[in-house]
Amino acid sequence: MSDTATAPAPARTRAAHTTARGRMAALARAELTLFVRTKSTLVSAVFVPLALPLSVHSVTDRMKLADAGLTAGLVVLPAAVGFSLLFAVYSTLVGVFVARREQLVLKRLRTGEARDAEILAGAAVPAVVTGLAQSLILAAACTALLDLPAPHAPQLAVAGLLLGLALAVALAAVTSGLTRTAESAQLTAIPLVLVSMLGSGVMVPLELLPDTAARICELLPLTPVITLVRGGWTGELSGPEALRALAVALAWTAAAVFAVRRWFRWDPRR
Repeated sequence: MSDTATAPAPARTRAAHTTARGRMAALARAELTLFVRTKSTLVSAVFVPLALPLSVHSVTDRMKLADAGLTAGLVVLPAAVGFSLLFAVYSTLVGVFVARREQLVLKRLRTGEARDAEILAGAAVPAVVTGLAQSLILAAACTALLDLPAPHAPQLAVAGLLLGLALAVALAAVTSGLTRTAESAQLTAIPLVLVSMLGSGVMVPLELLPDTAARICELLPLTPVITLVRGGWTGELSGPEALRALAVALAWTAAAVFAVRRWFRWDPRR
């Protein structure tokens, strides 16, 4: 037999797992299996974000959208993206990180070849893919059903969505460090969810808030994401406004990553 014969499948699998991509893929596959099997996670991550935009649409008739130059579609679409980030990614991952920590899964993984960033990223892949797919599906549905035109500045919408996904993962990791048990994960995620829904332009556009309140809410973590997504469709976001939104989103993401590196808990909390 030639010396160049193909290596056996197990050997190829082991070789693949020695790369960062292979290790992350293996972790993502394992996490996906658990993701699909957990009914409560499926409900909160898949069905809740799909249903909540309907509630926003039902109250748009009572908003003075014309005065702000908005339409129902320009309110519902960014809200749909926000709900996906908050529920499919952020809330779901808070529970995932806490549960894996308390089950000693994270501690065992750290004894292997996988690096810390690979462990967290691999565990986050199913939720991130779910949030991304939901956002794209809901954007297409809103465009088709609510008579929205094609986005005038799609690069802003794409930047907002990608930054939102990264920020949601980082904030979930930070929140998990403050959470004692998997059962309390839903409670510790509530403050950020409520603040974002009420103050980041998800339920009520900032254009409808008083000027002082709007300026304060512009500094919330999810606000720049919603601003960029809506600005991507309207094309009315000026250069300085877009840069300010990008700067706020990047600042929050950097701060969250720093907090994860310093205070993320890998061992169970007793």
